[in-house]
Amino acid sequence: MHNLSYILPENKIAKYPLEERNSSKLLIYNQGRISHQTFRELPSLIPPEMLMVFNDTRVVQARLQFKKTTGSSIEIFCLEPYEPAEYYQAFQQTSESTWKCLVGNAKKWKSGPLYMEVDLNTSSYKKTISLQSEKTGRDRDSFLIRFRWDPRDIPFGEILEAAGQTPIPPYLNRDAEPGDRYTYQTVYSLIDGSVAAPTAGLHFTDALLEQIDRKGVARLNLTLHVGAGTFQPLSTDDPAQHPMHAEHFYVSRRAVKTLMDHQGDIMAVGTTTTRLLESLHWLGLRLADRKQSVGSPVFLDQWEAYETAPGSRRDSLRQILRYMEKNGLEVMEGITRLMIVPGYNFNMVDRMITNFHLPGSTLLMLVAAFIGDDWKIVYDYALANDFRFLSYGDSSLLIP
Repeated sequence: MHNLSYILPENKIAKYPLEERNSSKLLIYNQGRISHQTFRELPSLIPPEMLMVFNDTRVVQARLQFKKTTGSSIEIFCLEPYEPAEYYQAFQQTSESTWKCLVGNAKKWKSGPLYMEVDLNTSSYKKTISLQSEKTGRDRDSFLIRFRWDPRDIPFGEILEAAGQTPIPPYLNRDAEPGDRYTYQTVYSLIDGSVAAPTAGLHFTDALLEQIDRKGVARLNLTLHVGAGTFQPLSTDDPAQHPMHAEHFYVSRRAVKTLMDHQGDIMAVGTTTTRLLESLHWLGLRLADRKQSVGSPVFLDQWEAYETAPGSRRDSLRQILRYMEKNGLEVMEGITRLMIVPGYNFNMVDRMITNFHLPGSTLLMLVAAFIGDDWKIVYDYALANDFRFLSYGDSSLLIP
């Protein structure tokens, strides 16, 4: 077992973001050499032939605070849609929708529905909504909660946006504030679905992206909805015994073709983008190997990458393209449980931008897989040079 522990003092955790996103520190690890600059200097570190891949998921206001008539507060944390299970449909759903949820203070909610009045004031709707929630069952560690509302013609996504709070990470040890709605969201976020931000992307500004574009660096968006499981520490000293969380993704046919045709290196912005890119590689090889449809949505299990014969990046992506063309898919939907552990061989990602992660986390394990035991040197350097850690903290560019 690789030791993924280090001492993270409380004062190193960034409780709030910096006023300017791109003024954060950027640690550069380049094949064993370490230095640092500010994030706004990133464009000077990217060769023009690089392809930068971003995760354009958007964080939803997933925490709903209900009050019982007795005065008890019950928090319902919407994790992912259950019925309908497809994200876009779930957010467009009118009248009712069922979600997998965590429930805070669940012991105080024995039975019966909870109610909340929601004032909706957008360019599309100016109404007061009566929102009802009811427990309908369990799904492993989460509750199934059916939401119903009146007026019935309002999409659930609009209600969640108006009624919910930003699901900032639990380790910040503070309540969400109005400013978090903007700062805990990338400037390029597009597709509703995450309950945690792809935090490497929080450092980018529109101006910085324009600077990257002017340099001629190609950019590509994929979508992986980040789940609450991203904060779950390794449950055992042996990663093989840790049940990796599943996350939903969406990849367009155009994106697959762009990846397949790209001749140079690929830079992943964040561990979520890295996980998705690597998942695509193994899904493509599996399609080639089995010569059959893998169904919809496609699914990659936790250890499949380690049981699949290796192959080339281009061949893998070509198989995905063929699968999408054969099935008339402009967008491929999938679920990945891929767990990247030390010893894993990266096939898609050559460079990675990422923040500094919790000790003993699956995200730190991915970093350890990417740069080996040098992760300790990187983290020691960051601690010694007053880097800010975790979601609202500073960033690193890793070149193995």
